[in-house]
Amino acid sequence: MKTKYRRKVALFVTCVVDALSPKTGVAVVRTLRRRGIQVVFPQDQGCCGQPAWNAGFAQEAALVARPTLLALKRALDQGAEAVVCPAGSCATMCRVFWPEMFEVAGLHAEAALARRVGASVLEYSELVEGLPIVPLVPDGRRVALHKSCHMLRELGLEGQAAFLAQRAGCRLVEWPGDDRCCGFGGTFSVKLPELSVAMADEKLRELDENPPDLILGCDTSCLVQLSARSQARGRPLAAVHLAEVLDRAELAAEREGRDG
Repeated sequence: MKTKYRRKVALFVTCVVDALSPKTGVAVVRTLRRRGIQVVFPQDQGCCGQPAWNAGFAQEAALVARPTLLALKRALDQGAEAVVCPAGSCATMCRVFWPEMFEVAGLHAEAALARRVGASVLEYSELVEGLPIVPLVPDGRRVALHKSCHMLRELGLEGQAAFLAQRAGCRLVEWPGDDRCCGFGGTFSVKLPELSVAMADEKLRELDENPPDLILGCDTSCLVQLSARSQARGRPLAAVHLAEVLDRAELAAEREGRDG
């Protein structure tokens, strides 16, 4: 999807970011504001319905997702030019699967609305790639980039995160399995935990000979999985969202400017 500069966006923060990594949401807001973008937060947002949808409960998923759909619709009606989502999986749910989900659930008006709202949803790196560059202090850390499944295979976003990480001054470590699933997969990791663990560990083993300073990605759920399994293997690696890396480098530049 071709992006353009926006002046006002609505933040769909996602359940996982809200519950497990609120600092990621803060970093998203700060990096966008530095680029002159007003960020609004629709108060009635909740889950996108993905866990229930993936488990085959279309009706329940639609009922869970409906408040979020309406909240984002109101934000767009009130002047937001796009919805930014710091998770490839949730962005995919809104943009790709919402219309089908609401149709299957028999909510045809919501399905039509989902097509309009979903077309306005942008994954974070997808939006930031086309925004103005702001001053930063090069990060300098060696990072292994995890390409999450929905972001890569459903949204077709592959180079944005790497481009932005390098712009932030990170050094990318070669990772042969960077595009393989981490094994989280929402309810997959609950239903098939042994397979989920095996998939993550196989992926992480490829970093054993040349460990990075951190794993970088755009889906908090994947990052939680990889961080937890790296600790369980006795080779702990920090797993950090792209927004946090950008925010860190830009905040360092702000501090240098004040101190100078």
